[in-house]
Amino acid sequence: MHISPQRYLRCVESLIQCNAEEMKPSKAVIVPGNGAGSVEHCNWYGWAKKQIDKIAGMSCLLRNMPDPVTARESIWLPFMEKELQCDEKTIIIGHSSGAAAAMRYAEVHKVYAIVLVGAYTSDLGDENEKESGYFSRPWQWDRIRSNCGHIVQFGSMDDPFLPWSEQQQVTESLQAQLYEYTDRGHFQNTQFPELVRVVREMAESG
Repeated sequence: MHISPQRYLRCVESLIQCNAEEMKPSKAVIVPGNGAGSVEHCNWYGWAKKQIDKIAGMSCLLRNMPDPVTARESIWLPFMEKELQCDEKTIIIGHSSGAAAAMRYAEVHKVYAIVLVGAYTSDLGDENEKESGYFSRPWQWDRIRSNCGHIVQFGSMDDPFLPWSEQQQVTESLQAQLYEYTDRGHFQNTQFPELVRVVREMAESG
């Protein structure tokens, strides 16, 4: 069977386009901090979901989490897998306890990217944090890096809850792209345009 050069080129271009689409993320999942209550009305979560939903080819999931106060790893990670369906085309946006959940999830699951907001590495001497389970063992930094296509981190030096040294440890251990601030505290504003910009760039560049 003879295939004309023009038809062959069209087939190649179509294949390249399909592969490019397969490499792009299709959704973002916002994993909130613990104690967030109704997440749609907490911090920047609801605002960011609406903005990400406007990005072509993207949708954003934001759900009230089970066990919202203690945020146990044994409850949150299965919820992220089965209910939120975080997979290789998902950008996980984790804030505070949600950042710890995102990192532990990425130790054992491949995801498109993790975006960490207010990330930390220890229970900080807090009993509730200790009970969550995220800090009961060493972090598997190599596995997180190998399971994520992109790792972005937002951190502020004036965070009243998290030592800057722990935020830096996350950056260095994950070789994350760090957006460093001096005046954003624990990122509890009602809007977060820089985060939406990062998600848009990932969605558009693939």
